[in-house]
Amino acid sequence: MAADEEAAHERTHLLARDRRLSSVAHAPEISSLFSKDEQALGETAVGERLPYNDYTTIDWLHDLVKDSYRFRTIHNRKGLRNALVSAFDSCQGWIAAALIGTLTACVAFLVDVAVATVSDWKTGYCSTNWLASREMCCTSKSPFNSSSESCSDWRFWSSNYWHRFGVYVTLAILFGIISSTVTLTTKRALPATAPGSGDKGPPQENNRGDGSGPEDTAPMGKSIYMAAGSGIPEIKTILSGFVIPHFLDLNVLIVKAVGSIFAVSTGMCLGKEGPFVHISTCVSYLVAIQFPKYRDNGRKLREMLSAGCSSGLSVAFGAPIGGVLFSYEEISTYFPRKVLWRAFICSMFAAMTLKALNPTGTGKLVLFETNYGTTYQPYHYVVFVLLGIAGGIFGGVFCKANFFWSRNFRKYSIIKNYPVLEVFLVVLATALLQYPNPLTREPGDVIIKNLLVDCGDHSRREYVCVQEGHAEPTPEYLGWLAYGTLVKLILTIVTFGIKVPSGIIIPALDGGAFFGRLIGQLPFLAGSISPGIFAMVGAGAFLAGVSRMTISLAVIMFELTGELEFIVPNMIGIMVAKWVADALEHNGVYDLAQTVLGHPFLDLDHSIKLVQKDVYLVEELIPPAQTMREITVEVPRSGVVPMAILKEKLHQLQRRGLMDAGLVLTQQGLLQGYLAEGELEFGLDTLGEGFGQGGQVRLLQAEPNMIDQPAQDELDMSHFIDRTPLSICAKAPMEYAVEMFGKLGLRYLCVTEAGSCRLVGVIIKKRLVVWLEERQP
Repeated sequence: MAADEEAAHERTHLLARDRRLSSVAHAPEISSLFSKDEQALGETAVGERLPYNDYTTIDWLHDLVKDSYRFRTIHNRKGLRNALVSAFDSCQGWIAAALIGTLTACVAFLVDVAVATVSDWKTGYCSTNWLASREMCCTSKSPFNSSSESCSDWRFWSSNYWHRFGVYVTLAILFGIISSTVTLTTKRALPATAPGSGDKGPPQENNRGDGSGPEDTAPMGKSIYMAAGSGIPEIKTILSGFVIPHFLDLNVLIVKAVGSIFAVSTGMCLGKEGPFVHISTCVSYLVAIQFPKYRDNGRKLREMLSAGCSSGLSVAFGAPIGGVLFSYEEISTYFPRKVLWRAFICSMFAAMTLKALNPTGTGKLVLFETNYGTTYQPYHYVVFVLLGIAGGIFGGVFCKANFFWSRNFRKYSIIKNYPVLEVFLVVLATALLQYPNPLTREPGDVIIKNLLVDCGDHSRREYVCVQEGHAEPTPEYLGWLAYGTLVKLILTIVTFGIKVPSGIIIPALDGGAFFGRLIGQLPFLAGSISPGIFAMVGAGAFLAGVSRMTISLAVIMFELTGELEFIVPNMIGIMVAKWVADALEHNGVYDLAQTVLGHPFLDLDHSIKLVQKDVYLVEELIPPAQTMREITVEVPRSGVVPMAILKEKLHQLQRRGLMDAGLVLTQQGLLQGYLAEGELEFGLDTLGEGFGQGGQVRLLQAEPNMIDQPAQDELDMSHFIDRTPLSICAKAPMEYAVEMFGKLGLRYLCVTEAGSCRLVGVIIKKRLVVWLEERQP
């Protein structure tokens, strides 16, 4: 008897070995899609994973384990050569960060120089050098004055006002059409995040996000213009663990840069600062994938993307510290200490390179350097608070108005199907409304520079200083300030979201600077302090109301102006603006843009606030009984199931259109493992090619006391199974599930019955996101 058991035990091990050897025939297919680290995980309970496909979520925990395998393989070896390899592996992050910062600055230099030149073509050209901007053309002769026409080398298109106006409007429209046409070349189709979502925004009605809607509901894909907008909502989605394929490709980077040049040159209420963040993230991706350490690991890749996107704001504003804080506060979901250090290096190299390239010709990194030569008094705090209140009101109203405009006006078929037409209309309206005002005729960054100027030096000849040089401000000047404030605010609402590369930072700063300069003309403030100070505080407050940035924005305002003395006024205006804006509309502009675009995103802090409003249990997320029957595979003790059953299960999963769902394996109702849809499809369609209709698939190894004869048409997929899926009790508070998905970065979570520990459900991250969206106020 003992001999028989020993023989059976020996045969069981031999059979398992034979099955492992049988997979050698598929080695080319496996090695081409799986890294060595993934294949090593196939021999453990963690299982192999395919690279992430469209609109799926990465598995943070799995990638952590995979990186541990790689780390031990490299760093535990002895010898000089291995020591050098280990040292290079440790330095890769720093090398990549330095390269990202340097390359981002080079791209920003080209864009900045091109924008300055192309934008000035709307008014004239440089007779000595067609490729020179007006400032570069005239600086060598005398100090440049934007309102002066005394530079002999700069030739205006006509001496007639109306002829100039016509050329200005015509070229602005031409630049807008070029930018929009180029942007449309990056249109891509993505799978729906839930059946029937498509371009309609978040899933509606019975589309539960787990694919449990009617069987005749076909999942509709959605279209996305990769280079449109600022790119920040999509980057936030990517850094939170979702995958948007091709969003960071080289062609998107090129189109984003070219499109930004012509979009900003139109004079529309948009900026290139948001697109710079997208460009820097593209550079980060292209550099990082050159290192296998980051290319093969979604978690590690996102660490480098978080560090890299800080260089975008660093080169946009010449604010290296503000760029690091912006990435931490506004963009990144996962930001450990080592990412902070690498973001610091990345931003530093970007600033160093940009200063050396000197796109502005000043030799300085500070864009809007001011020297007010005065300070504020305690009673000015009241004015700073009022500016914060005004910024918060604008931010709340802007977010609601832009959300309404995007969800209603852009749903009309003529606008939706012909986005170039919308760009044409917005450019036309912008040119007609802004050109008559001498304060709004210039590009957005020049407007801020002119409004922040200190006119204490009476020799200055800017338009603002000439007007404020009178005993009292003229009604015409006050009218242009009020007109500029109103026009900027309205045009920014209708411009943000059009199909060109565009950002919201510069327009918000413009509107706040106009309003602050206008407040500075009040009689009881005139003469007591420079109006430029109120313009600076107003600019920060308006941007805070729109974006809800706080610490990073205060630092950016300091780095923009070089005025350390006015950190406190900026802090007051920014904080008050955030409080007021939050009272009017909880979500900032980037969060609302994610909703409009239909990108899945799990905001941990906001999600916790939603579930705290009532008593919710995890059992509310359990899919319906029909869904559970379709995604559950009862595996016999032999560990083998018919291939026909798995093919039917795969068909049911694909019909849901979720892309990152999967099958849960049970034995007598107890959880045994999880098989993701991607690995299931790869196994059946690629490795299982050539197997007959009666083929068998091994999902689990047979129990040791079973004698299982191998079949010739048996496909071994046990190395794909995750034998260690995390689970949660159905009666657990919903806060548990939100915390686990948010902080652990899970793709799925199994739900067990209280007391018996039997499997009752499976939750994928998208299901939780949809459930939370349904509870939005």
